Parts: sequence; C-alpha cells; structure tokens
Amino acid sequence: MKFAFIIDPIAKLNPGHDSTVALMEAAQKLGHQVWVTAASQLTIIQGQTWSALTPVHLTPIVRESDRAAALDRWRVVQPWFSLGEPVFQALEAMDAIFMRTDPPVTVPYLYATYLLDYINPAKTLVINTPGGIRAANEKMYALQFTAVIPETIVSQDKQVIREFVERQGAAVLKPLGGKAGEGILFLEPGDRNLNSLVEVSTRQGLEPVMIQTYLPEAKDGDKRIILLNGEPIGAINRIPTGKEFRGNMAVGGRVAQTQMTERDQEICAVIAPKLRADGLYFVGIDVIGGYLTEVNVTSPTGIREIDLLDHRDLGQQVIQWIVDRA
Repeated sequence: MKFAFIIDPIAKLNPGHDSTVALMEAAQKLGHQVWVTAASQLTIIQGQTWSALTPVHLTPIVRESDRAAALDRWRVVQPWFSLGEPVFQALEAMDAIFMRTDPPVTVPYLYATYLLDYINPAKTLVINTPGGIRAANEKMYALQFTAVIPETIVSQDKQVIREFVERQGAAVLKPLGGKAGEGILFLEPGDRNLNSLVEVSTRQGLEPVMIQTYLPEAKDGDKRIILLNGEPIGAINRIPTGKEFRGNMAVGGRVAQTQMTERDQEICAVIAPKLRADGLYFVGIDVIGGYLTEVNVTSPTGIREIDLLDHRDLGQQVIQWIVDRA
C-alpha cells in the first residue's frame, strides 16, 4: 500500500518523540511505501487534490537499555531519513493519507482541510477526515460530553470569568487555539493580576477562552490516552516537574507508565460513537482526575513514550488497522 503523510518540514521532526515518525516507520516496516508532502503544496486540478509527493526512507530508532544505569531510551541513528525525487500526482493514488501538520489550526490549515475534501473517500482514507478536524476544536469538542468533563465555561467576558473563578476557588484558563500547553494559566480569585491575565488572554474581550475548574489531581499527572477508531490502545501519564503546574511534555512534564482505569474506559465509551461518526480515527484524549479535559485530533502524540515504557509498537497497530480496513 501507499501511505502519504502531510507534515511540517521533516528535518524539524524529532524521531525519538514524534508520533508522525513512529507511524511512518511502522508503515515502512510492514512493507508499504511512504511518501511525504506539505499542506502548502496541496492543489486542486479538475476537481481532484494533487500535490508534490516525495518518497522517504527512514532509519528506525533503536532502543538503548542499561538496567545498571536505570537507562531506557530511544537512540536516533543519523541520518534518520533520506528523500527521493518528488512526484506531482493526485492524492487518490495513495491508499491512505495522514494529516499530521501540527496545530494551531490557522486559516491556511483550515484551507488545507477544504482541499483535502476533494479526495474520494472510496479510494483513499484520510486520517483524520477533513470535516472531522474542522468540527473538533481540541478544547471545545469535549464540551458535548458533559457527563465526563469538569465544570467548564467558554467566555470572553471578564466579569463572567471572574465570577466563575471565585465560585470554583481556582481555575485553569486555556486559549481555544493553543497547543502543547501554550498560554494555559492558573487563576485564583486573590491574584491581583487576574483581570490583566484575562484581558491579555481574551485580547481585551475580543476572543473567547475556556475556563475549567482546577483539578488538584493535576499534580499527579495528565493522562494521555491514544484511541484508534474509538478504542483505547495505549496510555501514558505526564507529570508536572519543578514549579510548573502543566504536565505537557513540551513544557518539561516527565512521562511515567500508567494503566487504564474503569473511569478511563467509561470516558472512552462515552466519546467513541461521536469520534467514529466524525471520522476521527486517530485521537489522543487528556484525562485528569477522572475527567476528560481535551480531545486532540490534529497531530496527537504519545506513541513513542508508550512504546518505550510498555514495550509496544502502537504504530504498527495503527497501520495494520488501516490495511485491514482497506
């Protein structure tokens, strides 16, 4: 089969961390062709989506283990990739396409999803579907699952936000277009900077933000659960370090092995039908203290960390699911 990945510049990816590389490696290991392109190269010609697709060959990462030194990590073999000559072709020539450009969902990103609409789904599976990505703001999407989320509001009104923080005692502010923990703030009623923080985050009341009640369990970790077609296939805990209250790996959160709980399974069962209906096949959800806080659909990560700690190969599981579906 032929797999295409719409990615950011490949040289900027981290093969020891990025799930995109794990998925490409898995496809190659299973004997499939792997091609890459960029969202900026998508083109519509006579009602079909075309792009300059470049074949890529990957040198797989290697596990390094030393029990005496308590060492277990991925080692990247350089050069870790090589590129062939690009070929301008219709994307329907591919069997599956992964949209793996990192957020935020900017206007060019949004336009790219419209261009992907012109791929015949009967010929080529797009993961995640363009319509599904558009429908699922990674902060707002969770709001429809009221039974499994913490108390949450979305507002750009400073007074509404202040009253919510005062009622809750502490809250977390999240920009709706943020990623990797960027712009997330811890709010307390007694903070003399509270009004200023809200003004800056809402751009003086022009943009809504999400405010969630603060979950004290956050200090024990922010669990990332990977779902494939609505079914959980792996999980990892991301724990804040130092004085940081955020557990995101991008801001220094350390990762630790974890197990799925009955509550985690309940959350997955609640959201699975909607994920499938929206064509959101590969998703990462965040769970804190038994509550769903985010649904990541653009470029969810965590595969490398789960594979390292659990001795798994989630990438191959995902690719094999696509092969079986095709």
